[in-house]
Amino acid sequence: MAADHTSSTAGLAIGAGSRRARICVRVALLLGVLVSMFPFYWLVVMASGTNQDILDYPPKLVPGTQLLHNMGEVIDRIAFFNSLFNTVVVAVTGTVLVLFFDSLAAFAFAKYEFPAKKFLFGTLMATYMIPAQLSLVPQFVTMAHFGWAGTLKALIIPGAANAFGIFWLRQYAQNSLPDELLDAGRIDGAGFFRLYRTVALPLFRPALAFLGIFTFISIWNDYIWPLVVMVNPDRLTLQVALANLSVAYNTNYAVVMAGALMSVVPLIVVFLLGARHFLRDLAAGATKM
Repeated sequence: MAADHTSSTAGLAIGAGSRRARICVRVALLLGVLVSMFPFYWLVVMASGTNQDILDYPPKLVPGTQLLHNMGEVIDRIAFFNSLFNTVVVAVTGTVLVLFFDSLAAFAFAKYEFPAKKFLFGTLMATYMIPAQLSLVPQFVTMAHFGWAGTLKALIIPGAANAFGIFWLRQYAQNSLPDELLDAGRIDGAGFFRLYRTVALPLFRPALAFLGIFTFISIWNDYIWPLVVMVNPDRLTLQVALANLSVAYNTNYAVVMAGALMSVVPLIVVFLLGARHFLRDLAAGATKM
């Protein structure tokens, strides 16, 4: 009886300790979410106020009433919808090309043997270590030689594949793509592209979702390369166009923040859509394991 009472007491203590641990974890997660979301909330506050509201101290912590007015100022002062269209075309096309070419190369590097495989992969990784700023001038000269300077092709084609995506998908394929599946496909007479389409791509979905989100956000937020190569003012991307809202001595920071908010909203939508598939596939894989 005493032993049973002691064990039940210990079980209650362990249960109470685990409940406290879960509560602490949830509180920590809630604080992390609040800290992460505060910059977006602060962006809304600044975008919905006036320029004087932003400069006042102490700052106002509640949204104002000038959001629609500031958004209208953004549309009036820059070619917002034209630059938005250009950015959507570049980001969507560039992301699709990166997902296709990077997954194709990663599949070959991970599951096939061919001459100079290690040398080629090492060379690819070496290019990843070169700062992008060093390639601006030769890349611009190349685009000018092809007659692409000032066109959207100069923003899409050079970034159609990248070392990071190939490395990321190769590592994922090595750990998540069983050789037995490929051998079974070969027995059925499947070639390289059929194995890639029917075996590799379905298993690549979580990694492709992450790479797609990462690539889309990177292309959307790119500023330096579009600023250098887009010599045609009718082909500006959104980030370059928004930079024209800032002037030397008379910048309306509320309008600038409204433009930043308008450029961030599509990224949030893409992240939510992509993260849902990413987390769902990871959870399914964890359940199967």
